[in-house]
Amino acid sequence: MNAPLRKAGVVIMVLFALLFANLNWVQAYRADKYRNSDWNSRVQVAEYEVPRGTIEADGKALAESKLTDDALKYLRTYPEKQMYAPVIGYKPVNLGEVGIERSEDEFLSGASDKLFADRVSSMFTGDQPGGGNIVLTLKTKAQEVAWKQMTNNERGAEKGSAIALDPRTGAVQAMVSMPSYDPNPLASHTTKSAAAAYDKLIKDKDNPLLNRSVAETYPPGSTFKVIVSAAALRDGMSQNDEIEAGGSYTAPGSGAPIHNAESETCASSQVTLKEALTTSCNTGYAQLGVKLGADKVKKEAQAWGFEQDDLTVGNLDGSGLPVATSRTGAMQNADGSTDQAALAQSSIGQKDVRMTVMEGALMAATVANGGKQMRPYLVQQELNADRRPIYNASPKTLRTPIDGTIANDLKEMMVSVVENGTGRRARIDGFTVGGKTGTAQNGPNANPHAWFVGFAYNDKGEAVSAACVMLENADGSSVSGEAARIAGLIMKAAAGGGGD
Repeated sequence: MNAPLRKAGVVIMVLFALLFANLNWVQAYRADKYRNSDWNSRVQVAEYEVPRGTIEADGKALAESKLTDDALKYLRTYPEKQMYAPVIGYKPVNLGEVGIERSEDEFLSGASDKLFADRVSSMFTGDQPGGGNIVLTLKTKAQEVAWKQMTNNERGAEKGSAIALDPRTGAVQAMVSMPSYDPNPLASHTTKSAAAAYDKLIKDKDNPLLNRSVAETYPPGSTFKVIVSAAALRDGMSQNDEIEAGGSYTAPGSGAPIHNAESETCASSQVTLKEALTTSCNTGYAQLGVKLGADKVKKEAQAWGFEQDDLTVGNLDGSGLPVATSRTGAMQNADGSTDQAALAQSSIGQKDVRMTVMEGALMAATVANGGKQMRPYLVQQELNADRRPIYNASPKTLRTPIDGTIANDLKEMMVSVVENGTGRRARIDGFTVGGKTGTAQNGPNANPHAWFVGFAYNDKGEAVSAACVMLENADGSSVSGEAARIAGLIMKAAAGGGGD
């Protein structure tokens, strides 16, 4: 054999060896990935041979599978369309699931280890078991009221979100994000039309696929004064102690004075802490924050959940919808010293402070629950195909940022906000309501964001709901009052007090 043939033979042998090694590598190490790939059509056909489990709340199906006559036997449908889409998400034929459809995918598809006994049983009975069912914590009446009021708000806001929680357990009673989308076209078996629907949503400048209640942060405005109040109470103040106020305040090192929303708001040189929160006194809280110092303000916020970067809301024993990180910002100069001007602005919820709507709801729920913050969750039960309970949520404490004494002081102060101050529109008959409004500047030429965080007690003294409502770029005057009005109606519906 001549030299060229020997060389060619060696090259061929090396190529065969590489091919053999790659084949074994694929089979041994990559098999599961390819088998479970969203692009594997054989897996897709097999997956659609059995009905995917339902996602439901209050006995109402929010996602279900219906029999078809095409190659994929079952079609995923969403009867309520936009109202629940940010929570439920969707299950597409290609690509991956989102929302609860994603976080509970294994259970819904029937592949979960929790359903192993059902799969073994089917081997003897010959029956093909369907996927497991998910029961959500959502109160459908509260969700309907939240959706209707948010999408028909009186301030022309086209974007925003709302969350209501049970303060005692952390169960999510309502979760709305607008604008939303209809998930049905995205689950179409016609992949071309599904892709076109997805492409249209992705290109929409208003980003309807974003769940604004958990995935976005905003300047919280005066709702952050609850955190600063807690820091002051922890530092030894009482709600009746006086703080420096006045019509204008310029922090050391700043050329820009801080004013109050109205000239008559805390115009006197000193006001009590309770009065400052009731009237939303900017000058008082700016000076209070500077007096406390950046470390105490940031530490207090962190105790309530700011800076947490691993929170999810879904199944308490598993994954869920990721919650964006709420942050206070650095409040520092380049040399590491405290930027007093930034601290003053941060103490009224401006500058670099950013908060999720979920964090706002947790803030109110913590006060209502005596200082104990429960971990929020959406999945109440997992049921097998025969509706036998496999999992029941057992509420868990997330953290305890304040003791009962501080919680009670904050509760009284926040009730005063609703009864005597800026949150009057949150009042609801038959309930004791407390809260805090916020109007957050977010750009020189943009309308402000309108906020309200609050809670409701029934006539038995039970904390039945806590809510946060945020309207982006709300138009008109007293915009936070509209957020308060909507929050009151959501909490009323969540507590079984009727609709709007």
